[in-house]
Amino acid sequence: MSASAPTSSSDPGLTGRPMPALRRPLPDPPEARVGIALVGLGAYALNQIAPNLANTQHARLAAVVSGNAEKAQAVARAYGLEDSHVYSYDDFDRIAEDETVDAVYVILPNAFHRAWTERAFAAGKHVLCEKPMAGTVEDCRAMIAAGEAAGKKLMIAYRAQFDPYNRRAIDLVQGGEIGEPRLIMADHHRLLKLDELRDQWRAQKDLASGGSLYDIGIYSVNGARYLLGEEPTEVTATYLERSDREEVSVEEGVEWQMTFPSGARALCSSGYRADQAKRIHVQGASGELTLDPATDYYERNLTVKTEEGTREITIPDSNQFAAMLDEMALAVKEDREPATPGAEGLRDVEIMQAIYRAAETGDAVAV
Repeated sequence: MSASAPTSSSDPGLTGRPMPALRRPLPDPPEARVGIALVGLGAYALNQIAPNLANTQHARLAAVVSGNAEKAQAVARAYGLEDSHVYSYDDFDRIAEDETVDAVYVILPNAFHRAWTERAFAAGKHVLCEKPMAGTVEDCRAMIAAGEAAGKKLMIAYRAQFDPYNRRAIDLVQGGEIGEPRLIMADHHRLLKLDELRDQWRAQKDLASGGSLYDIGIYSVNGARYLLGEEPTEVTATYLERSDREEVSVEEGVEWQMTFPSGARALCSSGYRADQAKRIHVQGASGELTLDPATDYYERNLTVKTEEGTREITIPDSNQFAAMLDEMALAVKEDREPATPGAEGLRDVEIMQAIYRAAETGDAVAV
């Protein structure tokens, strides 16, 4: 043993010290975490959500729900869940008796969001619902009403709103870093690959409720709203592509403009014919800000240009999935409204429905 090594508890180097300043609170112990059941075990649930529950401070995976028993059992084994916490779509309602489950995360095709949200509320569980909230305004309102009647929380999974890069962009734009914002240009495009299972339901209107607008254009709608901190009053739109593929019953591309009370405008597009555009650009009176990519799962770039020069902003520890899941957990633990409640999802669906009407009629539509 080294002569300089501590040898007893009386050694000055071993005296107790106060808790240091923490960059973030200590995580909750497992038994104090909010238990979340995943409804739907597709690519997004298994590649992004389930793994990132392990990176949260306040949530944990408590149960899985799937129409494929073999898949559900495999996922449960991988995450250490007992068979009693594995549910099928048919026997889901018995989850009401599962005290380990506090909330349900609905990650199903859009057309099923309302029904499964209502089933979860009926089972006495809080709900985190994937975006878009639902296919219609009426469905969104019914989901909100069901949550209120059950006395449970309803949160819409807008992961980008919990991304530190997008949060910093909001602070910079609304803090006057680039002067009064005048114009937003937001484009979200990706290839719709019908040979991939994850895209096959997106091509069918009876499952997806809408096309590229509902799938990825929603990032432009929501992004313009949260960056400007105001609501659009009017939209105009045109379809870019009506699909010539027999398997596709949704629009493949749409371009739209939103007008805001301040006079700012947002020029946006979404589509399924070009690959990997995830860009939001804000032009201000005295500078500009660009997120490119803005809404990728793990890669984001934030650039600000003013008369003082151009700077790239890098933010460490930027897990938007964990932050979103923790917000749901904290809303439950603290008995408060989540940061992205049902009203947020309803507003986007109202705007997107107006965009479709504008594209169909060629008229400006008030929102």
